[in-house]
Amino acid sequence: MKKTFILSIILSFTLVACGQIQKAENNKKIQNPTNKYDYEIVVSDIENPWSFVFLPDGSILINEKKGDLVLVKNDKKILVKNMPAVYNRGQGGLLDIALHPNYNNNGWIYFTYASAEGEGDGGNTALMRAKLENNSLVQKELLYKATPNTTKGQHFGSRIVFDEENNVYFSIGERGNRDENPQDITRDGGKVYRLKDDGSIPTDNPFYASAEAKKAIYSYGHRNPQGMEVHPETKEIWLHEHGPMGGDEINVVKKGANYGWPIITYGKNYSGIPITDKTAQKGMEQPIHYWVPSIAPSGMAFVTSNKYPTLKGGLLVGSLKFQYLEYLKLDGKKIVKRTKLLENIGRVRSVNQAEDGYIYIGVENLGIVKLNPIKND
Repeated sequence: MKKTFILSIILSFTLVACGQIQKAENNKKIQNPTNKYDYEIVVSDIENPWSFVFLPDGSILINEKKGDLVLVKNDKKILVKNMPAVYNRGQGGLLDIALHPNYNNNGWIYFTYASAEGEGDGGNTALMRAKLENNSLVQKELLYKATPNTTKGQHFGSRIVFDEENNVYFSIGERGNRDENPQDITRDGGKVYRLKDDGSIPTDNPFYASAEAKKAIYSYGHRNPQGMEVHPETKEIWLHEHGPMGGDEINVVKKGANYGWPIITYGKNYSGIPITDKTAQKGMEQPIHYWVPSIAPSGMAFVTSNKYPTLKGGLLVGSLKFQYLEYLKLDGKKIVKRTKLLENIGRVRSVNQAEDGYIYIGVENLGIVKLNPIKND
């Protein structure tokens, strides 16, 4: 009996210690780089470049949050016509944009935006696809519209990625309704969704057979995901999301998985009052990394380019709160080092590695900038 009691104490101490080690690893102090990176402005005078994408001819499509889709071609800015009505309120507006993996053959462009379509006041996040002809959107197809509409201005998400089968994944925040939306698979909000590229729902989605569930849901228990990318080697979907005060997270998205919000979190209310005393619970996924304090992450990109040898193999994340670009050095799924790049550049909203191998960053009230490689890196 005495031996069992002692073993129990040792096991408890070990678990606590491991928890402390995990927390310390997840909150490594951010470093300043030995060599300073700089940038050059590629497109200026953009108010809020929520997202952008390069077309095969080198032109750029930029989503301005206020609802403008801007085509930059031959150094000229052209407002794309025939845009859907955008509900521009709070954090909602024109959000992410992505090209179909076979864009060269089919011309499909996908974008998420806050939409007032449907019943009720306010809006919610929608996914549309369309084609670009003569500087105008044509063949517009609304693929998904979250419900219900609400006049709340927070947590619309949203990012878009494709898998190797050309399924489209997109995120929607919990719309400021943490007590009802993220843990309920019969409701939209606080989810990652998966559709076929034509908007139909794959029959192998995790909740497809559930009578009351939103069948497009792929994972749930999210707060406000504003960064999502496919890992270049494992092809897993990595996602980061805003926590409350503290507790921003990086998660690897798994089919049918619950990411815990608001039952578990490393953050707390903005008032300082705890949301919960739990940071873990059986049946809920743990983040591979979390930030305390919050950096307010937006946009992310894996670095695979040889143009940045020191950064290659790592992950870039924009910080809205502290106005810098953060580099996360990776060892598998473990963050081993954090480095601050482009300090005080402004609110970094979006990050892309383009086909030319360069890193481009969307910065609020500045525009699209290119991260210059360091000579002799």
